[in-house]
Amino acid sequence: MTEPLTTVVVTRDGLKLVVKAHRGRSLMEALRDGGVGDVLALCGGCCSCGTCHVYVDGPWLPNLKAPAEDEQMLLGASSHLRDNSRLSCQIKMEDMLDGLRITVAPEE
Repeated sequence: MTEPLTTVVVTRDGLKLVVKAHRGRSLMEALRDGGVGDVLALCGGCCSCGTCHVYVDGPWLPNLKAPAEDEQMLLGASSHLRDNSRLSCQIKMEDMLDGLRITVAPEE
């Protein structure tokens, strides 16, 4: 059995957590399963609510696939949009993301 991947998360309160993630699952699932309560993920990962908005640390951005149009639309509606904004439900965990660093975006 392979070891899970790790993600370093900074919560809205500034706490730094390390969350384990399984390959092939979404970052949102890892955050939810890892007890990161700041990530509500109300739609369950269907890319329809924006409540799993995170900021991806700059060096990790090239390792992510470009956001699809529906993700771009949801992020565009956020008052907390940044260049490194992503929906964690749309980030599939792969080996190249081991050690990923993110910050949970403020609540809308």
